[in-house]
Amino acid sequence: MAGEGADHRPRGVGGRGRVVLFPLPFQGHISPMLQLAGALHARGLAVTVLHTSFNAPDPGRHHHPGLNFVAVPDAVPESVAASSNGLAKILGLNAAMAASGRVRDALASLLRAADEPRLACLVLDSTLTAAQKAAAGLGLPTLVLHTGGAACFRLFRSYAMLHDKGYLPATESNLRAPIEELPPLRVSDLFDPSKLPNKEIGQKILDLATETTTNSSAAILNTFEALEPHELETIRDELVPRGIPAFAVGPLHKLATSSSSSSTGGASAGETSLLSADRSCIEWLDTQAPGSVLYVSFGSVVKVTRDELEEIAWGLAGSGRPFLWVVRRGLVAGAGEELVELPEGFEAAVEGRGKVTEWAPQQEVLAHPAVGGFWTHSGWNSTLESVYEGVPMLSRPIFGDQLATGRYVQDAWRIGVLLEGVLERGEVEKAVRKLLMEEDEGAAEIRERAKGLKEKTRMSLESNGSSQQAVDKLVDHILSL
Repeated sequence: MAGEGADHRPRGVGGRGRVVLFPLPFQGHISPMLQLAGALHARGLAVTVLHTSFNAPDPGRHHHPGLNFVAVPDAVPESVAASSNGLAKILGLNAAMAASGRVRDALASLLRAADEPRLACLVLDSTLTAAQKAAAGLGLPTLVLHTGGAACFRLFRSYAMLHDKGYLPATESNLRAPIEELPPLRVSDLFDPSKLPNKEIGQKILDLATETTTNSSAAILNTFEALEPHELETIRDELVPRGIPAFAVGPLHKLATSSSSSSTGGASAGETSLLSADRSCIEWLDTQAPGSVLYVSFGSVVKVTRDELEEIAWGLAGSGRPFLWVVRRGLVAGAGEELVELPEGFEAAVEGRGKVTEWAPQQEVLAHPAVGGFWTHSGWNSTLESVYEGVPMLSRPIFGDQLATGRYVQDAWRIGVLLEGVLERGEVEKAVRKLLMEEDEGAAEIRERAKGLKEKTRMSLESNGSSQQAVDKLVDHILSL
């Protein structure tokens, strides 16, 4: 798109300064960090990406030839890596980093490199407190990337208030209660650590993100001014007096220059998936009517039960609508990484109308004219990609910040439908039809609002748009450290 980075060309790449970035090694966190790396490189900074051996990105697949990748061989302990508990993996990774000293050694080596521009700072994921402490020990400033939205950033910093006011721990009787201090959220939208098998782990993760921001030189958020103006204002009211500016630079998947994306339908510069996409689904979409297809994907981490898979399958079958459904290995809880078996008779019931694939090139799918709706787990990257393309959403949040994001989709931005409660095929049918019905007045209004938000997103990425200006200010801030 013209304007995306068009007036922000590098003035001698690497000549202005150098930054090192360190993502949390999960798909939803690696993607925005690499996209930010591309945007900073496009502004003339030399960029090094540190990464763990766990879920290591493949530099050859990430369409940013100017980035330098350096492996830090810290591993999550095998017993932790084998579990499905992502929160325990984050704590295990921090513990491994703190114990080994390898992150500190890597940073020290980068600081010593005499033939390189001055290393200005480390940009790290908000959960990597061990990396921040390593940098602090070397006198290297840190900036924190928050890979969720501003609403969730604000929410996660409000947990003391939520306990003080009695919203948490949640009870059956108060789940529907509105949180007056954080509209439009309800108690049911809160990540409640007390409901986890190990509630201490959940609270520790919340504390990590708050701690890293408090100890940082700036907060970077993958959102944009027109999407979350009130939330960003509230965050700045809290952080700026403490000397911590907050930069809204999203949507990151479209911010980096598009020089390496193909106009003929190749992977975009923002595609940074750890999984290989099946491109046959694009050919299938080419055969479908405009705006008719429901795209269904729950991201790279979320799991569903076998019962939920059955209800989703038969709900899609019963809706009568064309659909493209991503059923990746490991989607069903407790079934390991085997291929998922769909219910008997399902494929025959949807023949010619539904396509199932293991993984799809999501940004390209959402940009396809045949796609009229997106059934999503409300992960932040997926939500931003849908907002950018103006695709209405059917939200089924599962965990963490997804819960608040799903509420915002339905009740704040009003660009989708929230599917709550126990999954039941009849409710799935109704929700799909509600989202995609041409003649339904409510669905038409949702589509109009999604279209309007799409325009605001694109304006933020123009050369004088809020997100491009934010990156310019971010680079100035980095070079001032």
